[in-house]
Amino acid sequence: MTRAVYPGSYDPVTNGHLDIIGRAAHLFEEVVVAVLINKNKRTLFDVEERQEMLREVTSQWDNVRVDSWHGLLVDYCRENDIKAIVKGLRAVSDYDYELQMAQMNHQLTGVDTLFMQASPQYSYLASSLVKEVATYGGDVSTLLPASIEQRLQQRLAETR
Repeated sequence: MTRAVYPGSYDPVTNGHLDIIGRAAHLFEEVVVAVLINKNKRTLFDVEERQEMLREVTSQWDNVRVDSWHGLLVDYCRENDIKAIVKGLRAVSDYDYELQMAQMNHQLTGVDTLFMQASPQYSYLASSLVKEVATYGGDVSTLLPASIEQRLQQRLAETR
């Protein structure tokens, strides 16, 4: 089975993430959307909430499953017989960082990284930017699935 992992923090999942997930789902027999756990990163939603949101919005693809991981991504790949990492690229600045990471991952375990360019309508989209705009009352309804936007607004209201 050709299997790939699409790692990220997904805090929260955006339409840009879903675009990459859907496109990857057409290329691989299975795509694992892995919520990476970084104890040093302050998130709005906990890991279980992010997984739940991802399961909800990826349910349209039968070959997509959601998981989480704390540690080196290549160890996750090794333990789950995953040969490819999918990374979405929005700009040249993403490429500089991701290329270095891809080369390190390949050196460590031989896992390959597939870079997918962001669709133009999502090339500026980042979860952190969405959270910032929403925090100040900006309209993010076109940037997230409706159910995720609702949860984001709810969480922001709780933290005010």
